[in-house]
Amino acid sequence: MATTATETENLLRTPLYDTHVKYGGKMVPFAGYLLPVQYETGVIKEHMAVRQECGLFDVSHMGEIICKGPDALKNLNMLLTNDYRVMAEGQARYSPMCNEQGGVVDDLIVYKVRDGCYFIVVNASNKDKDYAWMKSRQFGDVSFEDISSSVAQLALQGQGPWRFSESL
Repeated sequence: MATTATETENLLRTPLYDTHVKYGGKMVPFAGYLLPVQYETGVIKEHMAVRQECGLFDVSHMGEIICKGPDALKNLNMLLTNDYRVMAEGQARYSPMCNEQGGVVDDLIVYKVRDGCYFIVVNASNKDKDYAWMKSRQFGDVSFEDISSSVAQLALQGQGPWRFSESL
């Protein structure tokens, strides 16, 4: 079923939307956003470029949440199935977030920015649900902040060093 112009107008655009259009990205609806599915060079050429060199993928549609405060670590260890006590700054860890019955609410990635400050990346289509789940279960001296609308995010398919901004 084709997307109508009205439906397209209601979709969000990442900060890189204009760049995708400028370079011929075929924009399609995904998780409430208009995102490029391929470029004029074609899927096979793009695939081979990533396999032989590296490529960037706009993941600005993902949800980004900051968990901060003296009790941030305790909150993460209560909400998630992994143990975050042994993480070093700059490390990331994948984890399911479970409900009280052991069912999975969602899966996510947590990055340790520094002691008491964690950057959480959640699935785009579940961002609001995941954020509400975290907020409804927070305890102690901690804050959860949804910063998704102010973050542009690129995923490098390959290798590359990076560090978080000290401003978080």
